[in-house]
Amino acid sequence: MAPTRKPNDGLLARVNFPLYTIGMLTSRHVLVGGGGGASKTGVANGFEIFEIYHDGEKYVADEVIRHETGPTVVMNSATKNDEKRTLLVAGQESHCQMYLVNPIISSSDGEYIGGGKTETLDGLRKRKNVSYQQTNGHVKSDGQNQSDSKKGTEERTRKVIRFEIKTSDSVQTDFTESEPLQRVVRISPHGRLMATGGTDGHLRLWNFPKMTMLSDISAHTKEIDDLDFSPDSKYIVSIAKDGLGVIWSINPDKESRKLTWNPPEGTRYLFKRCRYGLVEGHKDKHRLFTLANPFAKSGKAKGLLQQWDPDQGRLTRVVEIDESLAALAVRDDGRFVAVGTMFSGSVSIYIAFSLQRVLHIPNAHAMFVTGLEFLPVTNFDGPAVSANTEAAVLSISVDNRICVHSLQYRHSLPAWVAIFAIVAILFITFCFCSYIGL
Repeated sequence: MAPTRKPNDGLLARVNFPLYTIGMLTSRHVLVGGGGGASKTGVANGFEIFEIYHDGEKYVADEVIRHETGPTVVMNSATKNDEKRTLLVAGQESHCQMYLVNPIISSSDGEYIGGGKTETLDGLRKRKNVSYQQTNGHVKSDGQNQSDSKKGTEERTRKVIRFEIKTSDSVQTDFTESEPLQRVVRISPHGRLMATGGTDGHLRLWNFPKMTMLSDISAHTKEIDDLDFSPDSKYIVSIAKDGLGVIWSINPDKESRKLTWNPPEGTRYLFKRCRYGLVEGHKDKHRLFTLANPFAKSGKAKGLLQQWDPDQGRLTRVVEIDESLAALAVRDDGRFVAVGTMFSGSVSIYIAFSLQRVLHIPNAHAMFVTGLEFLPVTNFDGPAVSANTEAAVLSISVDNRICVHSLQYRHSLPAWVAIFAIVAILFITFCFCSYIGL
């Protein structure tokens, strides 16, 4: 079946600075960060929060708040939320800066209801009059038809979530003598650990949210490109420009296994991104996905999307892609994987277990894709925004654009259903022929 895409997908929002990092704050609030650096170009540095919703025809994003970070660009970030607060950590040069992101609940006309402090409301940019009302477990958007007799009451009772952002602790996480830089930060699924990697090649584990160092591992001889915790928070994988991919056990901290494989035709490859994902339907099992690019554009070698058995360090599936790859995401339930390309700015979605491509959006961005994030399907703070589609992924780039790409529901029968139907038809036909004496 040909890949299908919603006709109204594409540009979701635009900001006035290059984007480098993206993450979900809640089931329907996304944070993007980036900037122009310390140069006096007039390009801002910081992050913005948008609310994502579906109006029945397309995905829409409304800006909630913008926070500028002065002369330091936000190159990477991670979030951890619970029912009370959200903690944001952001890589700003050699340091990791923590922010407290407190939700503020107000009515659609700005009247304070709860969460945060009342005096902070005036300091926040008021978002457009789009909100959701929870009624008997179902979400009604503003665009849906409502009876005239109820409109006045509902206007007064709608609740809008805004955010109050406070600067908290900051720690240095990279100690390269010349131009130290934090390249990546991750927070463990259970929320008690933070991991950072940078240009000095060290994997550092931190108590979270205390931001006190737990261990310092000389993991790589060159700068670290990516890290990720396993879903059970017992392992962490690191990849770097020295060509190594290593899975580390946590408590005690030691190397568990290396990711080893035989590149095609002897071409040298470097890992680019790594992400763990659940095995769908099995909370205790997980897969590991990596992106690998040919070193120094070796001939006609292609970028690779790789699936690993992390328990064995064994490569289980590989998909070749016509160009180098830049971004990787795995949906929270482990069912889908998304990749973004380096040169054409394209985005694709794959089924996680088979690596079958089910959606391809060529030239989704004008430049390379810097980040991908699936709209979540498992969450505690409300119905999934992506309920109208089988999957939806957000993408960002240095072209300042946030785009959405959604996969329509595929109306195909599982193989076992088709086989059962064929057997049933044959059996019924046989019985009918016997009955009429044929």
